Amino acid sequence: DMAPEKESNGLDNYTFALEGRFCDLPDTEKEPASSTDEYSNKLAYCVTDVPPWYLCIILGIQHCLTAFGGIIAIPLILSQGLCLQHDGLTQSHLISTIFLVSGVCTLLQVVFGIRLPILQGGTFTLLAPSMALLSMPEWTCPAWTQNASLVNTSSTDFIEVWQSRMRALQGSIIVGSLFQVLVGFSGLIGLFMRFIGPLTIAPTISLIGLSLFDSAGSSAGNHWGISAMTTALIILFSQYLRHIPVPFPAYNKDKRLHTSPVYVFQILPVLLGITLSWTICYILTVYNVLPAEPDKYGYLARTDLKGDVMSQAPWLVFPYPGQWGRPTVSLAGVIGILAGVISSMIESVGDYHACARLSGAPPPPKHAINRGIGIEGIGCLLAGAWGTGNGTTSYSENVGALGITKVGSRMVIVASGVLMVVMGIFGKVGAIFTTIPSPVIGGMFMVMFGVISAAGVSNLQYADMNSSRNIFIFGFSMFTGLVIPNWILKNPKAISTGVAELDQVLQVLLTTSMFVGGFFGFILDNTVPGSKHERGILAWNKAHEDDSSNTLESGKVYSLPFGINSHLCSSSSFRYIPFCPPTIPAYHFGDFSKTSSITGSSVWTL
Repeated sequence: DMAPEKESNGLDNYTFALEGRFCDLPDTEKEPASSTDEYSNKLAYCVTDVPPWYLCIILGIQHCLTAFGGIIAIPLILSQGLCLQHDGLTQSHLISTIFLVSGVCTLLQVVFGIRLPILQGGTFTLLAPSMALLSMPEWTCPAWTQNASLVNTSSTDFIEVWQSRMRALQGSIIVGSLFQVLVGFSGLIGLFMRFIGPLTIAPTISLIGLSLFDSAGSSAGNHWGISAMTTALIILFSQYLRHIPVPFPAYNKDKRLHTSPVYVFQILPVLLGITLSWTICYILTVYNVLPAEPDKYGYLARTDLKGDVMSQAPWLVFPYPGQWGRPTVSLAGVIGILAGVISSMIESVGDYHACARLSGAPPPPKHAINRGIGIEGIGCLLAGAWGTGNGTTSYSENVGALGITKVGSRMVIVASGVLMVVMGIFGKVGAIFTTIPSPVIGGMFMVMFGVISAAGVSNLQYADMNSSRNIFIFGFSMFTGLVIPNWILKNPKAISTGVAELDQVLQVLLTTSMFVGGFFGFILDNTVPGSKHERGILAWNKAHEDDSSNTLESGKVYSLPFGINSHLCSSSSFRYIPFCPPTIPAYHFGDFSKTSSITGSSVWTL
């Protein structure tokens, strides 16, 4: 959940014409020739359209590639806390598992959830509390697991070391996700949004990126030259070359065979940067430019360190719930995960509105948002059960890709979901990504974590930052979010209340930067006197208050599939359930009028 293109894409206002497709973007919103020109054209396919099958597959692959950076990064970061740095085969299995679960969750979200073309994948908001849990004294990795020569990946001792840690994460994520399911399907998300504004969200999200600086530094430090090259390539592609189109061959009935411009660098900067650096590392390894001795600087930049993983990984793997054993639950872990879950929910609501704008759909009504958050909770539940060590959330990188491609069809995201499930089943796919040298990963982290931090700060645009009140709250929240966790990590025995369970809870919470910063931001923002305009609450909630559920267009996009509306939500006993679409009032179009329902009954269309 990291791309900062959530709010301003030049598509904030919609006028829905009665003629033509309801989701055409209006020409009136065009801006002067600028970097947003591609957003202001009419969509090639809107949310309810079904492109040709081959286009669904091609664009589905593109969405998968766009999400790769975030999805792959999470198991690789977690492997440090799980003591798996030297077990490439298990890392590949974790990557396969997270691909499979992300695909399943994407299909659930598009078909039964928010019903917008929005991809689901691993979330960094759960990574921070997970790493805090794994940094507790009882979960510190044994010294021998840090030495590649001492690790026997098939020994029962080693397997128990990492699986016990994974089971602790699983249990916490499963219980924490139940809270998200409750908040979503009960409609409580609206109550949460009332008290949470930019001054709570900004430090919470920013500290996710900032708290991971040590992970980025340790990976990049294995070879600063390679990591700097990776960072430079990603910056070059994403910032300097993003508006340069690359001609690709294309074919249609009118133009026959021709070339079509594709903004490859804007769509796939991370993947291109990693692939190019990875290839250079491979060449340097083949010609023995990089040292072959484990104790020499730069050894970890070689690509043959996990060469046997590709041969050992099976062609087909079938991840299943409980594959690492029965999950264990700890109060400390659950409360830590809850902090991440709440943050993830609020970020997702912003993603839903951005996705609706870019796919030409009406703003999502309350019942669809409730369903979307509820389904995300179920997604986290599945991720916990399968054992990804993480949850799932909406990917704002892919929301941005909708505007670039001008294809807002949800069938494309359905294709992406199916492709991710297929990649999760092919074990060799996950194995390929474990061979990426750690300096290349470190270079990617330098950019990725920086963008996450900046995306958090960007939320301050809604608040009045000329206000000394707001400057104090943000500055204090950020600083304490860095100071307190750092001190607790250096003094792990400082917390001693006499109650072991309470000590664990405090240990996890106070070493989770995003919780500490978000907590102070929330308390101060809601207690220090300040107007709603000054706090940014009015501007922040503006997008969420537009409830257009009683429109025909909304019914076409957000009503449930397979006749669920007509069979379930139209009955009097289910009509007022927070996630069921309401009945549409009478519409009058000229001489035509008819009371319509988005619960499956027929309507007049013009």
